[in-house]
Amino acid sequence: MGNKLFQKAREFVEEALHSEHDGDQHKTEDVARNALSSAFANTTEAEKEQLRELQDELENHSK
Repeated sequence: MGNKLFQKAREFVEEALHSEHDGDQHKTEDVARNALSSAFANTTEAEKEQLRELQDELENHSK
C-alpha cells in the first residue's frame, strides 16, 4: 500500500490542473498546495522529488 498523503496530493494537483479558471479554481489550488505540504513531511526522497514536480506544475498552471 502506498503513502496515502502522497496519493491524495497527486489527486488534488491533477484536479487543480484540470479545473476551469473561475473562483473555485483558487480554492482547488489552495487545497492542492495544502495536500502537497502535508505530504512532504511523510514521504521518501523519491516521492519528494515527484511532489516537487507536481508543485512546479501547479505553480506554472496558476500563473
